[in-house]
Amino acid sequence: MSYAALAGEPIPGTYIFDGEAAMKGYALNKMCYSFNQAANREEFLQDEDAYCAKFGLTTEQRQAIKDRNVLACLRAGGNIYYLAKFTGIFHWNVQDVGAQQTGLTVDQFKAFIKSQA
Repeated sequence: MSYAALAGEPIPGTYIFDGEAAMKGYALNKMCYSFNQAANREEFLQDEDAYCAKFGLTTEQRQAIKDRNVLACLRAGGNIYYLAKFTGIFHWNVQDVGAQQTGLTVDQFKAFIKSQA
C-alpha cells in the first residue's frame, strides 16, 4: 500500500515497507543483500535468471529485476536499502533511482530537487 494512500495525498513511488511487504519481498531482499559480496554480483551478471531462481524470486520480482525497474521492485516487496545493493551493480546513484521513481529523466529530477531548495 502506498504511504500516500494512507495519508490521503498521492505521492507516486512511495510505498510503506511493513510486515506484509517484508514477507512478500523476502526472497528479493535476501538476493539484493547477497550483493554485498563481489562474487555474488559477478555471479548475478553472468546469469541473472539462474541467480534469481537460486533465491526463489516470484515472476513479478524476476520481471522487475530484468527490467531494472526499481518502482516495480518496491511494489514487489523490495526494500530500498536492499535495492540499493542491486542498483549499485549498475553504478546508479540516488538521483538515478529518484528519477525512475518519479518518471522523470535524471536531469529533470535534479532540476526538480534544486527547485525545492
